[in-house]
Amino acid sequence: MKRVVGIDGHNLALPRGTGVATYAKNLADNIGGLGWQTCTLYGAPLSSDLPPSLREISFFDYLGGASPKKGKFNAAYSYIKESIAAPLGYSAINIPVTGNVEARRFSGRLPKESEIFNIENLFHVARRHFQRHRKFLAVRFSNPPDLMHWTYPLPIRVLDIPNIYTIHDLVPLRLPYTTLDNKRYYHRLIKGCLDVADHICTVSDKSKADIIQLFGTNEQRITNTYQAVEIGQAESAKSLQDAELEVEGIYGLEPKNYFLFLGAIEPKKNVGRLIEAFLSVRLDAKLVIVGSLAWKSDEEMKLFTSMLKQRPELGKRIHVFDYAPRPFLISLIRSAKAVVFPSLYEGFGLPILEAMQLGTPTLSSTEGSLPEIAGGASLSVDPYDVASIAHGLRILDSDQGVRTELSSAGLLRAKVFNSANYRSRLHLMYQNRFL
Repeated sequence: MKRVVGIDGHNLALPRGTGVATYAKNLADNIGGLGWQTCTLYGAPLSSDLPPSLREISFFDYLGGASPKKGKFNAAYSYIKESIAAPLGYSAINIPVTGNVEARRFSGRLPKESEIFNIENLFHVARRHFQRHRKFLAVRFSNPPDLMHWTYPLPIRVLDIPNIYTIHDLVPLRLPYTTLDNKRYYHRLIKGCLDVADHICTVSDKSKADIIQLFGTNEQRITNTYQAVEIGQAESAKSLQDAELEVEGIYGLEPKNYFLFLGAIEPKKNVGRLIEAFLSVRLDAKLVIVGSLAWKSDEEMKLFTSMLKQRPELGKRIHVFDYAPRPFLISLIRSAKAVVFPSLYEGFGLPILEAMQLGTPTLSSTEGSLPEIAGGASLSVDPYDVASIAHGLRILDSDQGVRTELSSAGLLRAKVFNSANYRSRLHLMYQNRFL
């Protein structure tokens, strides 16, 4: 029989993908590449009393964005029910996938050939249980997987099998002023994961060092697997000419005449200094920002919005899109003069590696894991120094030789993070310890 690894659907269920959702999907696909199977545990608001056919319909309705409306009575009933059930633990129920529901639109959020399980409001219940009792919520499967790999720090554990927790970074503790997280809760949660876990997985040596430094964890209990960076076959098969036509037709951008930033607009991503640097160098190229407005985004965009009132023409130099579907995002990366990512801190740095894999030159920062991930194949700048970022932009704009060199070096560097290497690291972590 094939080995089975359980993963959580915490971030996979989000309507707009996140870096952790990409990690979860990628993890599941590469577990499949090892010849093993996965099962995925979601926390949709579906009662376990629903008949199987209605479970399938309701689950995909939930993935499509439907949310139940709860009155005061239902909320009170849920609270009482949760207070009684949570200390005893919860049992996962199977969500059948029969094909009766057309589900192809969710292919990017459902691991391939993964059996689906659900526990009603699992992740909300687990957080409240941990806040009240400082204990992890216990979960059972009638036929449990061989191990459970939580793709995110969650206060949940599956009984009677090994539990692995991925801790991507400790940004809320290293840069507490850049996130909205409750720092005391987050600190307790990470410590709880370290205490409960049979093993910890992380995605860079920098994150591993942070965990050891801040919590005194034995390094033998932590494995850095990195993560795989693979562009889908459909996106890779598209010709560069077609990608550039998409960028011109949809976004009104001239190919190879814009710098591209990818990521949420929040303090950690350093968009404010990037805009300052871009405006200071007066380039002909444009700056394109693709990312949703997040916490303190108004502060990050303050210079641009204030200057826009005085100089409306700046709206033609800086373009902000809150979202781009994955195929169009790949076209934007391929058609950019360079991808710029002067983040204050990252546990991995996916946008840089995706750009490298597509042959696009990159600018990244000297902080967090980015130097480790870029491996010298990116133009590095001090993210706290606007002049340093501006100098990097000027070089990338004017020096074709540098762009060509970075493109070639990036393609080579990206191979370190291909699926074959990632599967090898996963296999060592799983096989040597648990399977």
